[in-house]
Amino acid sequence: MNKKIIVALFVCAVLAYGCQSPSSQNKQSETTVDTASTTAFATEIDGKEVKLLQIKNGKLSVTLTNYGARLVSLNVPDKEGNSKDVILGYDSAKAYKDNFNNFYGAIVGRYGNRIGNASFKLNGVTYSLEKNDGEQSLHGGTNGVYNKVWDVVESTPTSVTLAYTSPDQEAGYPGTVKMQVTYSLQENGGLTIDYSATTDKETVLNLTNHAYFNLNGAGDPSILDHELQIDAKAITEVDATLIPTGKSLPVKGTAFDFTKATTIGARIEDENAQLKIGKGYDHNFELDKKDGFQKVAAVYAPKTGIEMQVYTTEPGLQFYSGNFMKDSDPKGKDGQAYPFRSAFCLETQHFPDAPNHPNFASTVLKPGDTYRSKTEYRFTVR
Repeated sequence: MNKKIIVALFVCAVLAYGCQSPSSQNKQSETTVDTASTTAFATEIDGKEVKLLQIKNGKLSVTLTNYGARLVSLNVPDKEGNSKDVILGYDSAKAYKDNFNNFYGAIVGRYGNRIGNASFKLNGVTYSLEKNDGEQSLHGGTNGVYNKVWDVVESTPTSVTLAYTSPDQEAGYPGTVKMQVTYSLQENGGLTIDYSATTDKETVLNLTNHAYFNLNGAGDPSILDHELQIDAKAITEVDATLIPTGKSLPVKGTAFDFTKATTIGARIEDENAQLKIGKGYDHNFELDKKDGFQKVAAVYAPKTGIEMQVYTTEPGLQFYSGNFMKDSDPKGKDGQAYPFRSAFCLETQHFPDAPNHPNFASTVLKPGDTYRSKTEYRFTVR
């Protein structure tokens, strides 16, 4: 054997990692999760193993857990090239379990958002749901899918697919529903969330992700400086319990007009009946979009230069400005406080309480049909 080859093989044996191909090195680094973080999630909930997973590419780094199929961290570069974790959350599975009704980063459902009087009628049958928001059902009740351990179906360096089967009558909903969600990273700086589901019995379904964002970085005390634009000429009017009345309200000339980029804090204290009900923004924006996947909103944080664009197939977007957050809330990641209005949510969805409003787009899923939904949060800097 040639002496040069022998030397090369010897060096590879001693410095094994250094002799791997660049693609091999990338694969290893992309699937590694910090040991301390992994330990904090090494537990069982309802007899199922909780896992911590990581995906990354050259632009984004995302940590997820199969408890609630939730986002734990989402790191993006700011205008200085520094990495910022832009979503709120906790450091352990226990903290998420103990504070499950904050919904941080989770997939919520079976029905994302509210259903009035915690009930709906389908094919002449009235279904009673769990009440977890006064007399209403919010995000699927206490037995929502955000409070379940999902199965890891597939995991690659840049995508994770999770699955959960919700049994018939879970939280009061009819039908056994098999659902999947895939988180995947795109070269354009996007985090895509693809949803699919089937049922063996006619039911209603409305899944979404409940990430709390702060583009100045999780733990920054306010999102009121963020500039928000939403392609919507109307919002869904709500009553005193935040349940839709069935009417649409034009946004033109009101505090809800984000057709042009406006800071979130600019009009949040205006004398507006809908703002008073929500203690700020907590409303469904009726998107000006046709069928298909398209851009519907954008948020920009001048402090970091991070912009997030929202693309979706959904007809509605729930904009929540963190009005029910409190200084006394449990501390989040790295012991950070998450005070009043220190995060916002942009939840893509069908309209709240749609099963009780025939004039809203239907959320009925029938046997033989497949529920599909797609949303992307796309990050750039400027």
